[in-house]
Amino acid sequence: MKREFELFAAAGVPHPCCVPSKFRLDKLAASRSASAERVRVSSGSTDHMVKLDGGSFLMGTESKEGFQRDGEGPVREVTLDPFYVDAYPVTNSQFSEFVKATGYQTESERLGWSFVFQGHIPPERYSELVEATVPGANWWCKVSNVNWQRPEGPDSRIENRLHHPVVHVSWNDALEYCGWAGKRLPTEAEWEYAARGALEQKLYPWGDELTPDGRHVCNIWQGEFPISDLAEDGYDAPAPVDAFPPNGYGLYTITGNAWEWCHDWFHPTYHVTATRINPVGPPEGAAKVMKGGSYLCHKSYCNRYRVAARTSNTPDSATTNISFRCVRDI
Repeated sequence: MKREFELFAAAGVPHPCCVPSKFRLDKLAASRSASAERVRVSSGSTDHMVKLDGGSFLMGTESKEGFQRDGEGPVREVTLDPFYVDAYPVTNSQFSEFVKATGYQTESERLGWSFVFQGHIPPERYSELVEATVPGANWWCKVSNVNWQRPEGPDSRIENRLHHPVVHVSWNDALEYCGWAGKRLPTEAEWEYAARGALEQKLYPWGDELTPDGRHVCNIWQGEFPISDLAEDGYDAPAPVDAFPPNGYGLYTITGNAWEWCHDWFHPTYHVTATRINPVGPPEGAAKVMKGGSYLCHKSYCNRYRVAARTSNTPDSATTNISFRCVRDI
């Protein structure tokens, strides 16, 4: 109960026990309407997709490892319709097919720059390539001529990374790809249901131990962030999409590697008064939900590679650690 009070207080919303029922009913009715009217897509190929039966699961967490300000809790039972989900994030090879067929240019290509992690910029070329850094996170560097085909700088290429997740794609870019493929982006609830792989309330898709039996089963940061990535898991950049074992549903690299865009607008408390049946998030916002963490996540500052963890970014943003996977209705 205390957690729910804190969630409402953070949003400036009175707790339900102190609010006339009409307030709660209006919020719930609007959420149910949005759920009922959500876009359904069923024309895309189901090759390399996994069919999930849907049903009820426990979403969110109240773990002490969580970030309450992100709205990871409270734990609530959510019910979903069946759907298909990509077994892998969209790869460079797949995105290349989309671009070849449509001539599409990503937002990074149109803008002429994107964000690159400082560790991927040759020290001797840093002053030449870096135009600016992000205040408070100066490991993110603005570099010209960076995009999905040149992910770490103008001299990098994807020819030997066709089975890696496409990166430097904004939410808007991902939406365009989904439309071409006859699919859509997952809601946050669908993403979390899929990521859990039929396990209930576990920290990770495989259980509660980050490295079961001492094995690395996802691509995240080891070492001192952002100074030294020891790459003990084998990678200091995005890995191939099948580099680690799948979860219980047969989904690969759902944790770490690259963040994945979801359909929903981000809000830390909207879900507290929202429908629990096929929820779709608030009707508007400033940033879109991202799930799963990336190879840059480290327990010292951002252990958001947990299944229930969430973060957000503006729909036009793109970096070297953001990707996506698609879903399709039955």
